Amino acid sequence: MELSDHTVFVVGGSRGIGAAIVRRFSAAGATVVFTYAASTETAAALATETGAQALRADAGERDGLISAIRDAGPIDVCVYNAGLLVFGDPLTLAADDVDQMIDVNVRGAYFGSVEASRLMPDGGRILVIGSDTADNMPFPGLAAYVMTKAAMQGMARGLARDMGPRGITVNVIQPGPTDTDMNPAKGPRAAGMLAEMAIKRYGTADEVASLALYLAGAQARGITGAMHTIDGGFAA
Repeated sequence: MELSDHTVFVVGGSRGIGAAIVRRFSAAGATVVFTYAASTETAAALATETGAQALRADAGERDGLISAIRDAGPIDVCVYNAGLLVFGDPLTLAADDVDQMIDVNVRGAYFGSVEASRLMPDGGRILVIGSDTADNMPFPGLAAYVMTKAAMQGMARGLARDMGPRGITVNVIQPGPTDTDMNPAKGPRAAGMLAEMAIKRYGTADEVASLALYLAGAQARGITGAMHTIDGGFAA
């Protein structure tokens, strides 16, 4: 796919799935700008590797995120990949931690997507990286996290209606167990994850990035307001 005339903005692009997305779109010829929150050295290395531009911006801080997107200028594709995972007994989970997760996973996704749409030409693309746990959660302790991921589904359906007259598509990619720093294929939770999967193999960040690239292309112009699960059958 050739995207040499496209500008792609990735929120949360320095590691894991976000970094794979930066690499994929850069390889397709796009001008890529990505944000990072804390991993300065990692972000700088990725920018050098891919030719992308790295911007420090906290996805949970609304005004800062909006400014970063606005300063990037016209955007053809916005990928919202920032996310926090807080888990534990809801009776003891710290309220501030839950609020921070909502700020990043829900408010950031909404305000980032809306601001990006202001800068998009007709036919732009908004992609939000959610989670298959929005459809199926077999483990305790993740109620607040699942709430935020389910909120992304409603947001995408609503924005798809709002942006439809301009030909802008809004889609959610829902990875399942994916081999990243957050959930490594050989980590302590891997056995439980694999037990729930139809295909007993962790996904890769590059597989998720490939799906993002497809949804950003012209062949996906009729796909919007949809959830695209890539999880080896975890939520089947």
